[in-house]
Amino acid sequence: MKKLNIGLIYGGKSTEYEVSLRSAKSVLDALDKEKYNVRLIHVLKTGEWVTTTNLSEIDLTLVEEKETMKVVPGQQFETETTKIKLDSIFSVLHGTYGEDGNVQGLLECANVAYVGCDTRGSAVAMDKDVTKRLLDYHHIQVADGVVVHRYEKSAVDYNLIEEALGLPMFIKPANQGSSVGVSKVNNEKEFNDALNSAFDFDDKVLIEAAIVGREIEVSVLGNDELTVSVPGEIVSNVDFYDYESKYLTDDGATLIIPAKLTDDETAKIRAVAENTYRTLDCLGYARVDVFLTESREVIVNEINTLPGFTSISMYPKLMEESGIPYSELLDKLIDLSIEKYNEKNDIKFDSGF
Repeated sequence: MKKLNIGLIYGGKSTEYEVSLRSAKSVLDALDKEKYNVRLIHVLKTGEWVTTTNLSEIDLTLVEEKETMKVVPGQQFETETTKIKLDSIFSVLHGTYGEDGNVQGLLECANVAYVGCDTRGSAVAMDKDVTKRLLDYHHIQVADGVVVHRYEKSAVDYNLIEEALGLPMFIKPANQGSSVGVSKVNNEKEFNDALNSAFDFDDKVLIEAAIVGREIEVSVLGNDELTVSVPGEIVSNVDFYDYESKYLTDDGATLIIPAKLTDDETAKIRAVAENTYRTLDCLGYARVDVFLTESREVIVNEINTLPGFTSISMYPKLMEESGIPYSELLDKLIDLSIEKYNEKNDIKFDSGF
């Protein structure tokens, strides 16, 4: 069977740059080199794209054998010396620039298949405000909260918000992942500090009521036909499971896979995850994070259309527990990307006039 030419793209102008490199290393190690010719595409912090087929080092800032790569609309990519044709792009560009529809739109213009959600699904899911509006409209429970734009910041009234949401509350940028810029608030001083911190990362901020409940995550895979994983639980070992707890410490949380749930709870959580995925027009894969309250309400916290993809990350671990090992998962995602690309190419653009 002919090998597929796969571009692995990672890095990016994002607060999640280091996380992206870790995911890329795991994906590179697990891709079957008997099936795929892999090209590394490292998006530097400057935004420059550099590429090589030398797979010895994931951080191309440390490699001499690389070239600057450019997108050629309709014709994929080129360097100064080579025109590059790829069968699919596997993106692990976490966070802004890579997870918010920007790079997806660029890849659409380049006319190349790519793993994961399309431009619309990525952009909608990245914006927590838009996500919550859509889910609420479709009667999927989300946390109570308010949205503050930068131009409204000076008019924010702490007392009114505290009265409406209670304490503690959480303040978070609308368009960030991995808990970047997220703060837990217990008083007015913390509120003001948290608001300023969140606006360092976005022009729109969410202020949400704290949800008391178990943190449950579900992996979803597919375009038309979906595979919904067993749920897993995150038991935080700290007061707030922030960026440092997730990535910089070894004991920030304990992952319980599968989560210890009743059959009814499992079915309800998996149904909410599937409905969330469908409501936001997701494709390829995503991880849906929910709270399960004492009264057995399932409240969606967020959906992550480009979750961490190291071999010990929650998304692949949940899929492995559900019968799809890591390397097979990569194969399925690449197949889904090509399926999505072919279906889009069947859409007519000639009106006949």
